[in-house]
Amino acid sequence: MSKILIIEDEAAIRRVLTKILSEENDTYQVEEAEDGAAGFEKIKNNDYDLVLCDIKMPKMDGVEVLEAVKKIKPEIPMVMISGHGDMETAINTMRLGAFDYISKPPDLNRLLNTVRNALDKKQLVVENKILKKKVSKNYEMIGESEAINHIKVMIDKVAQTEARVLITGPNGTGKELVAHQLHEKSERANFPLIEVNCAAIPSELIESELFGHVKGAFTSAVKDRAGKFEAADKGTIFLDEIGDMSLSAQAKVLRALQESMITRVGADKDIKVNVRVVAATNKDLKKEIAEGRFREDLYHRLAVILIKVPSLNDRREDIPMLISHFADKIASEQGNAIKKFSAAAIHLLQEYDWTGNIRELRNVVERLIILGGSEISENDVKLFASK
Repeated sequence: MSKILIIEDEAAIRRVLTKILSEENDTYQVEEAEDGAAGFEKIKNNDYDLVLCDIKMPKMDGVEVLEAVKKIKPEIPMVMISGHGDMETAINTMRLGAFDYISKPPDLNRLLNTVRNALDKKQLVVENKILKKKVSKNYEMIGESEAINHIKVMIDKVAQTEARVLITGPNGTGKELVAHQLHEKSERANFPLIEVNCAAIPSELIESELFGHVKGAFTSAVKDRAGKFEAADKGTIFLDEIGDMSLSAQAKVLRALQESMITRVGADKDIKVNVRVVAATNKDLKKEIAEGRFREDLYHRLAVILIKVPSLNDRREDIPMLISHFADKIASEQGNAIKKFSAAAIHLLQEYDWTGNIRELRNVVERLIILGGSEISENDVKLFASK
């Protein structure tokens, strides 16, 4: 049921609004408050899907209620009720975050449409939060080793800043998880995180991919196209495997970092972008610099904060937690019962040389769940997880 609170000091109007809403939809649960102070107390102590709030009231007026609610429960849509002389104030409340306003006496159709729209918006906000939590779970960092806890502390310190971050570590260690955590804990979390795998894009296309192009810039450029930097405006761009980027593209990325400006391929006009850059590589960039394959000035622009993700062999104490996490996830994905791993099986897996790191461990866990017994034994590991 949708829970609606009406805050109105005129009892007759409260009764009319309650009657209209209750008769319109039997899933509306309507409560009343006789003034702003009483209404705010109800909001603090209960969860509402919508609040209809008069503007002129004793003790606490509607504007004060709106401002107070937006501080503690900003997701609740507020519809303001305005008398004839309150119209300018009602319009101003929209700037303060009100969903809409209705005038007295309320027009039936306008009231019902506004209520439906506000409740739809609230539902959409709830669904987005649930979806975001699901996405966040996919990028959860599993482990309690000293190395992983150190990374978690660094993420918490760095995420709220605008500092650029360079994430290093072998393939399969979870560098993308660090990038996602940095974005999700930042002030930019409500804007896009755009991922670019620099190693997967041909060198002749990387500049177009990053900065976009205009029609006719090259043979296949049949129309104007925005690049990843523009798509990430106000958010974060994650340049994965940046060590594989061409020197010409590196020069343009450097300019984007220095000036917050990009130019589409084939264009003369500069475009201003507001982007936080997080980069990752499995290469030794200092060695790449010495051999002339990576720009030193770009390295220093990117490596304001360095986060090194350890190999799985350097955090073996996390393997039991990772096995449990992957077993649960695989069972959920495949709709099967969760299989347990015996202590001996886990111990044996902890002794393996994980050259493919966490990615390899996940594949081995899935293979053992498919091919092993009802409980994964040490013998199953020897049979199906042999290196």
